[in-house]
Amino acid sequence: MTDTSQHGRERPSAESPKTRALEVEGLTHSFGAVDVLSDASFGVEEGTVAALVGPNGSGKTTLLRAILGLLGPDAGSVTLPPPAPSGRRIGYLPQAPSFRPAFTVGETLQFYADLLDGEANVDATLDRVGLSAVRDRRVDALSGGMTRLLGVGQAILGNPPLVVLDEPTGDLDPRMTEYIFEVAADLADDGTTVLLATHNLTGAAETDAVAVLDRGRIVGSGPPEELSASVDAASLREAFLALTAREAGDDEGDPSIRVRTRGGDGA
Repeated sequence: MTDTSQHGRERPSAESPKTRALEVEGLTHSFGAVDVLSDASFGVEEGTVAALVGPNGSGKTTLLRAILGLLGPDAGSVTLPPPAPSGRRIGYLPQAPSFRPAFTVGETLQFYADLLDGEANVDATLDRVGLSAVRDRRVDALSGGMTRLLGVGQAILGNPPLVVLDEPTGDLDPRMTEYIFEVAADLADDGTTVLLATHNLTGAAETDAVAVLDRGRIVGSGPPEELSASVDAASLREAFLALTAREAGDDEGDPSIRVRTRGGDGA
């Protein structure tokens, strides 16, 4: 049996064979005396979209950096899929992608394509993210949503088997937000594994699986409906609030938590 999301794609059934494209086991990391990740473990199945959600300061950015190999954790391991023929194993969209303003959209993707060991089809990538019509437009003339789509295009050049998107819909209008999630679903339908960190619980509820990170720990994971049912919640939003509940004054004794919360994820 399969479950269909509002994007029209079928989620993998519980009986489907499961091959994990990403396996995170026991990741632990501290900055000085501050524990940012504490035995964080979860996996993402091949050809699915998984959402990583958590309060500000929960450790999402640190976790993504460890997955990307930009940070060596104190303990634990990350298992990634084999690289694509292009040489890319993982594609990444940062929270605030930045490109050379005088380059056109096409020139930007061609620049990154030329850095790969193997071939990458720039035209196909532009079509995949819906930017073919603005191929000759300069980057500094793009809207915020188009710039984010260009970042997604850069991340998927060369067809890496795993794509990590960090807050891909931040500050975007509802229509563009919906489109970004549709692009992620289309990528998964084509066999790409997508992990996206997001505060958008509406979009996350339409993904194949959700992992909730709180204070450096994965406090819940699984398909959205099953995750909600596990805490007797009627929605993913209610489940998120239940799984990350904190008593009044809970952060009072830890100034590091207060600083990270005020400054964004920061961890």
